[in-house]
Amino acid sequence: MFKSVLLSGALALGIATSASAQPAAPAVKNVVLVHGAFADGSGWRGVYDQLTARGYKVSIVQNPLTSLEADVDATNRVIARQDGPVILVGHSYGGAVISQAGDNPKVAGLVYVAAFAPDIGQSVLDQYADIPPPPNFQPQETADGFAFLKAETFRAGFAADLSEKDAAFLQASQNPVAMAALKAKLTVAAWKTKPSWAVVATEDGAIAPALLRKTAQRIGAKATEVKGSHVVFASQPKAVASVIEAAAQGVSQGATRP
Repeated sequence: MFKSVLLSGALALGIATSASAQPAAPAVKNVVLVHGAFADGSGWRGVYDQLTARGYKVSIVQNPLTSLEADVDATNRVIARQDGPVILVGHSYGGAVISQAGDNPKVAGLVYVAAFAPDIGQSVLDQYADIPPPPNFQPQETADGFAFLKAETFRAGFAADLSEKDAAFLQASQNPVAMAALKAKLTVAAWKTKPSWAVVATEDGAIAPALLRKTAQRIGAKATEVKGSHVVFASQPKAVASVIEAAAQGVSQGATRP
């Protein structure tokens, strides 16, 4: 009987040791930020400053906005440079980019910031068919198939919570997007397999907040509502950085898709 007790104890110790020896999920310290249409990567500066101050390594993609394929390639090029697992963050149309590029094995989690998250076989414009954009969001297509936002309604539709001066600069420096990129159908929807977080901009004038909420629920994202315009990442960088940090901590602790 004494031998039996010793054996049982040894077995229990072995099980406990085996369990405690399981490797913990690696801490995620790499963040890759992907901008959307009508913008470039410089708008992420406030979020970059917040995250680097918290110890994260932050890289910013400069999307050409010439096609979805080119933007996914640009994103994968930056992901390839990371030295470990990545939190991949997309704003607006950038949500479609990260949904496609997020299949990359280095991507541990996704964060959608006032962003689209199309399904396989769906495009950004298909999501607008579900809930149309607010009235002040007014793209103007050029003869060669690109689009700019109309100057007169730019601030109201895109950056209402920025100063007139800052909104005017964004309008003057906007990066046109190929309409073909907005019409491209996804062949991958990484949010189906990767844990996701979402920032819902409650004052968004480009994507109706109702669509942001519906999208977050559809993809199973952990949603945080932040009072801000479509460029909430520029106007509320601390709040957006906190959601990204929550995603990094969540996947580091083993969070999976619900």
